[in-house]
Amino acid sequence: MKKSEVSNTLEEIVLLHTNDLHSHLENWPRIRRFLEQKKRENEKKATTTTITVDLGDFVDRWHPLSEATNGQANVELMNQIGYDAATIGNNEGVGNSKDELNHLYDYANFDVLLDNLFDENTLQPPKWAKPYKIIETKQQTKIGLIAFTAPFPLTYSPNGWDIRQPYEILPELVENLRPKVDVLVLMSHLGIQDDLQIAEEIPAIDVILGSHTHHLFKEGKVVNQVQLAAAGKYGQYVGEVHLTLENKKIVKHKAKAIPTESMTAFTEDKEEILAYQQRGHELLEQKKVANLPFALSLDIFDEHSFIQVALEAVKERGQTEGAILNSGLFLSAIPKGLVDQDQLHSALPHPMHLIKVSLKGVDLIRLILEIEKNRLFLRNFPMRGMGFRGEIFGQIVYSGITYDSINHQVFWLNQPIEAERIYSLTTVDHLMFVPFFPTIEIAGNNEFLFPEFIRTVVGDYLNAHYPI
Repeated sequence: MKKSEVSNTLEEIVLLHTNDLHSHLENWPRIRRFLEQKKRENEKKATTTTITVDLGDFVDRWHPLSEATNGQANVELMNQIGYDAATIGNNEGVGNSKDELNHLYDYANFDVLLDNLFDENTLQPPKWAKPYKIIETKQQTKIGLIAFTAPFPLTYSPNGWDIRQPYEILPELVENLRPKVDVLVLMSHLGIQDDLQIAEEIPAIDVILGSHTHHLFKEGKVVNQVQLAAAGKYGQYVGEVHLTLENKKIVKHKAKAIPTESMTAFTEDKEEILAYQQRGHELLEQKKVANLPFALSLDIFDEHSFIQVALEAVKERGQTEGAILNSGLFLSAIPKGLVDQDQLHSALPHPMHLIKVSLKGVDLIRLILEIEKNRLFLRNFPMRGMGFRGEIFGQIVYSGITYDSINHQVFWLNQPIEAERIYSLTTVDHLMFVPFFPTIEIAGNNEFLFPEFIRTVVGDYLNAHYPI
C-alpha cells in the first residue's frame, strides 16, 4: 500500500466545548472570536471536522439581561456561534419556570439534546429536546452526540418535570446507538463523579465532555480508554478534544482546556460587555413594582429593615407564622419611592426558591440549636454556589421564633414549643442545600414553592402592600 493511500484514510475530529458560562458575559467576546477562528481554520483542512457544543448552565439569571429576557438573550448569543448542539444545566432546568424553559429555545439555531427529562403529566420528553444527534463527516464517519443533565428531583418535580437518574436510561441508549455510529460522545452536565463512573462502566462511550461541578482537566483525562474533557466555569476556559481516526476507528485522542485570558481581546470588547449589562438594567427598570413610603435598610435592626419586610413576604407566600432568612441574601438597600424590578434584581440576584418546612416541635428546637451553634461562624462566612450569588452568608434572622441564649430555650410566637406539635416555617431552599442545618432535610416535611424566586415573592408583597 502506498503512503498516500494510508494517509487518505486518516481523519481528524475536533470537538470544541463550552460549559457553565453562568452568564459571565465578560468572557464572551473572546470565546466567540476563538470558536469562530478555530472553525474557519479547520474548514480549510479537507479531512478535519469541527463540532461545537455547549454543556449547559449558559444561562444564569444573576445577570440583568438574562433576567430581563428569561434567558432568551443568552440563546441569541449562542446563535452567533452556530453550535451543533447544546444541553441544559440546572440553571436552565430549574432557574426557569416550566413555561419559560419550554420557550427558551424557540429561536435557537442549534439542536438541544437531552435524555433524562420528561414532562411530569405526559411522561414524554419536552418538544424542544432531541434524544441524540448523528453528524456525518465528508468521509461518511458518523459521530453520535447524547446528553444528560444533573438530576435534582426535589426541584424539578414541583416545576412539573420528571427528571431521571442517568443509569435508568444511559446503558440502553448506548447499546441502541453505538452500532449506528463510529464515534460516541456524551455531553454531560452530571459532574465529575458521574463522569468517572460512566467511563469505568460504559467504555462504549468514546468521549465524555464534562461540566456541572466546574472541574477542570487542563490536559484531559483518560479513564478506561474513555477520553474525558472539562473546561472549568464562567467561560474561563474553552475545551478542545482531538480525535484521529483511521478507517473510521479512533487511533489517537487528546484533550486540553485553553485559558480564555490567552485569547485575543479587542478594545471594543469592554463596550460590548457593558452594553449587555446596560440593556438588562434598562429592560428591568421599565417594570415598576411598588411605591415605598420609606427606604428598606440593610441594617437588620433598623425600623424599616429590608430583611424584616422580606420575612413578612415569605411568611405570606408560605402561609406560615414563622420564617428564617440570612442577611447575606440582601446585597443592596431599596430607596424610598418607586421600586422597579432592576432594584429588586440587584438586591436579590439569587435563583432561589422558597420552601415551606414542617417540623415536630422537638425537631424545630434542634434546628434552631443548629442555627445558633453556627451563627458566629456563618456571620462572615464566604458563600459560593448552590443558588447563592452574594458574598457572605451573614446574620440569621427569625420571624415568629425567638431564642433565649441564656437558658438555651426556643419559643414560637413567644410560647414554649410543644415537642410533638407540628410547626411550619418558610425559608429559602438554599438553607436545605447547605450542610449547616441537616435537620431541615432529615426531619423536615419540605414543600418547594414554585415558580417564584425570592425577589419575585418580595416584589409581589411590596406591590400588594405599597401599590403604585
